[in-house]
Amino acid sequence: MPLKLGTALPQMKQFDLGRDVVRVAQIAEQTGYESLWVFERTLFPTPMTHGLYNVPGLAWPDSYRSVADPLVTLAMAGAVTERARLGTSVLVAPYHVPFQLARWFATLDAATGGRAVAGLGVGWSPDEFAAGSVAPLEKRGAVLDEVLDVFAAVHGADPVSYEGTLTAIPPSEVGPKPVNSVPVYLAATNGPALRRLVDRADGWMPVGLTADQLAEEWKQVKSLAAQRGRTRPLDLVVRANITLTEQPVEGTDRPPFRGTIDQLVDDVLAHARIDGVQEILLDLTSTARDGDHLVEKLQELYAAVRSAGV
Repeated sequence: MPLKLGTALPQMKQFDLGRDVVRVAQIAEQTGYESLWVFERTLFPTPMTHGLYNVPGLAWPDSYRSVADPLVTLAMAGAVTERARLGTSVLVAPYHVPFQLARWFATLDAATGGRAVAGLGVGWSPDEFAAGSVAPLEKRGAVLDEVLDVFAAVHGADPVSYEGTLTAIPPSEVGPKPVNSVPVYLAATNGPALRRLVDRADGWMPVGLTADQLAEEWKQVKSLAAQRGRTRPLDLVVRANITLTEQPVEGTDRPPFRGTIDQLVDDVLAHARIDGVQEILLDLTSTARDGDHLVEKLQELYAAVRSAGV
């Protein structure tokens, strides 16, 4: 099966949201990208009390200073495209009321002919949790579990009924229903999260791994899935947070997906050789100056990857 390529929609402050979201979505689909993705950041703390990923002293990137709402952005893209799947990579589940989130994805899926993909995570920022979440940071795993429960209930047959910590649904008709089931991808990285992945998700969406690291971790995920009795396949969609440079990045320790177009193609080829990788999300938004630059580079990268035989 040919490797699928996805790309990210413009959400940051260097973009004209009213113009660029629609334009990039349409051009990306016309170029051949098979999926369009958004991510979630809700604020940029000043002063920065908690570091990136809650690591002390690790600065947040400037690109996080203003990030458009992911659900609004994805709905805009869905209205002007016909084929590309529409995914979140990732949406922070504890920032959303489970019942409303399940209805939002069902509506998007029904309105776009079954193109919605729910990529979910648990979050890491104490500041974002303080500003807007349905439960404290330490409860984030339990919230994601309830979101998955509510998705299954709301997207399933009527009458819907569910009783949880955050959600109480009396026997009800809840519509619209998704065309099929909305695939759920998780960005799992540790023991409990990996168990949730193999027990409950449709796919894994790792980020920031070299090809060698990915191959080793994917082997561990498959082993855990076998141990826990999973029989259905698990999708593997790699998120590539790209830093595009004019000059080659030297050294054997070059981070994955950092460098020139040629180096990025090498990274795609290395990841594509791993058995099980079905799709790579090529996110150029942090490296683009504006919408025109983003369009230019996503087209250039797509052509270069396909010309390399992927």
